[in-house]
Amino acid sequence: MKKSLINMFQKYLVATILIVNVFFSFGQSKNYQEIKAEKIEKGSVFTKIINKELPAKVIYEDDDVIAFLPLRLQARVHVLIIPKKEIHTVNDITENDALVLGKLFLVAKKIAKEQGIAKTGYRLTMNVNEDAGQSVFHLHLHLLGGENLGPMMKK
Repeated sequence: MKKSLINMFQKYLVATILIVNVFFSFGQSKNYQEIKAEKIEKGSVFTKIINKELPAKVIYEDDDVIAFLPLRLQARVHVLIIPKKEIHTVNDITENDALVLGKLFLVAKKIAKEQGIAKTGYRLTMNVNEDAGQSVFHLHLHLLGGENLGPMMKK
């Protein structure tokens, strides 16, 4: 019973993410498409961090996930949590990625607690493609907190 609930949750999570992204991922500018293709071909800076080709202040790592501090902090607490499997955007996930996606959130919860922001609050975000400002094409979850973050977007 427990296993079937987990499988149902995984399928629901993947389906929900895919549906949301179908509605919000229309057309990218030609310039963005070219930059994106070039960056994907060149390889992600995050993959270089995973492979220890570039240094990073790693605060969590296991076989599937790595978490580290970004170069430009956007909040007092800012951590990037990424799957070691290279997935370019949320639009590229498959049902096979459901477990690692769930693990990203479990790692975020663990780090938020360790950083002392679990009770005061934190934000988890993923940018997908041009309109969201995605510039690194390796799926990553931003954990932000340690201060009042204000509204999600200014209108």
